[in-house]
Amino acid sequence: MALAEQQQSLSFEEYLQVEEQTGLKHEYCQGQIWAMVGATDRHVTISLNLAASLKQKLQGSPCQTYISDMKLHIAAADAWFYPDVMVCCEPADRANHLAKEHPVFIAEVLSPSTEAFDRGRKFSHYRQIASLQHYWLIDPERHLVDAYRRGNEGEWLLHGYSSKDISAPIEALACEIEMALLFEGVDENDDCIDQETPRPEIG
Repeated sequence: MALAEQQQSLSFEEYLQVEEQTGLKHEYCQGQIWAMVGATDRHVTISLNLAASLKQKLQGSPCQTYISDMKLHIAAADAWFYPDVMVCCEPADRANHLAKEHPVFIAEVLSPSTEAFDRGRKFSHYRQIASLQHYWLIDPERHLVDAYRRGNEGEWLLHGYSSKDISAPIEALACEIEMALLFEGVDENDDCIDQETPRPEIG
């Protein structure tokens, strides 16, 4: 989703008040907040395709799939985000109905307004999550997936996939995602370029 940043520094309590008063989702990091504005059709389609596939594959396991309405709290970064898709397997996360803290897998669907943030600053915060093993960046225009996996020494390894590949593995969840299913209903190199207009921020 596109982000519109509010520059004034807010406490966490003020951040919660903003969400309650506006009824809008905001991401929060070290006193700064960003309004989450509407996503495009293909962004939503890919997120739903991935979440539905993960939910089906993880049936009967302790892992739960969440979409972008669920908050993720990263205490080490003083940050609260809304990942497009995440999977959590810890009992503590099941018990917390308002936010999750121990994801194993996170995916973000890229858009022109968020790509640099998702690849840079946000990924640096995600890397501080001890439980996180996989981070996917999905390009809906070119049908590409940059799949990062945490190695045995804590390093992050990158493997690229495209819609021409059969599937991409998620080793920590003992499953794989079919690329045709991930991009189902989304035209490659669609002539309709993402146009996301930030919502005005409250002052």
